[in-house]
Amino acid sequence: MRVSIMGQAAFGEAVFKRLREEQGIEVAGISAPAPTAGGRPDALWAAAESAGLPAIATISLKEPTGMDAWRGLNADLCVMAFVTDIIPDEALTLPRLGTIQYHPSLLPLHRGSSAINWAIINGDRETGLTVFWTDKGIDTGPILLQKRVAIGPADTVGSIYFNQLFPLGVEALAESVGLVAAGTAPRIEQEHALSTYEPPAADKHAEIRWYEPAERLSALVRGCDPQPGAWTLFEGEKLRLFDCHLTGEQRPGMPGRVLGIAESGIDVRLNGGVLHIGRVQPAGEKKIAAGEWAATSGLKAGFRFR
Repeated sequence: MRVSIMGQAAFGEAVFKRLREEQGIEVAGISAPAPTAGGRPDALWAAAESAGLPAIATISLKEPTGMDAWRGLNADLCVMAFVTDIIPDEALTLPRLGTIQYHPSLLPLHRGSSAINWAIINGDRETGLTVFWTDKGIDTGPILLQKRVAIGPADTVGSIYFNQLFPLGVEALAESVGLVAAGTAPRIEQEHALSTYEPPAADKHAEIRWYEPAERLSALVRGCDPQPGAWTLFEGEKLRLFDCHLTGEQRPGMPGRVLGIAESGIDVRLNGGVLHIGRVQPAGEKKIAAGEWAATSGLKAGFRFR
């Protein structure tokens, strides 16, 4: 079976390499962001070029020349692995068997581009991934396969994705392609009445309100790590927090009060707990160890974030 891959970055590259290992599967070519002048080429694009396979700029699929090149791959199935562009329906329906797509949530929950963020922010105890058949909606197509993973009390978007949903997703797409090739891939309609759709996680969602309950505030901070970065104000400038967790302690003080500063980080009193902050990012600067930043910024125990 001939397969085309549409994707980008490390995940797209990993799926590309994994599918080329599958017996009976021939990767016909890929679509990915084209290299820019002087820029580093996308990982999937570079992998295809290294393998001597056609690479088609994703943006060109909106034009006749790009669509002709995509049609020329003569693929039986298209596999979407981390695609952020809006793709014309024609590109997805050209393959004889259609298109399947990876999404990092248990659809119909958390449709949209920030699925992992919102699962953590909302306090979900588990999430997962879905491989589904694309249709004209946003993450609305029939389900082919799902995998579940637990969300731990210290998990961030980064840890859930890189430690769990990335490697599990590569294998899930390989398994899904095998099911399609064997003619046994299911098409299970989503329960649309149970669906949720959240917007891309942005700064307006990432503001820390120190009076909120400890578990909720911790979920917000972890659900914005590494992007967009939950923030508070220090001396009138945004300060983003990373590598944070609840210590399990109960200590007196007003929410937002700095309880202690050490080389390992900063402890801040919450409404029902204590938050340990491992790293921070001052406005316009790079991330830095929280203890190191405190020493240079003049932050002292007793200061209260508001």
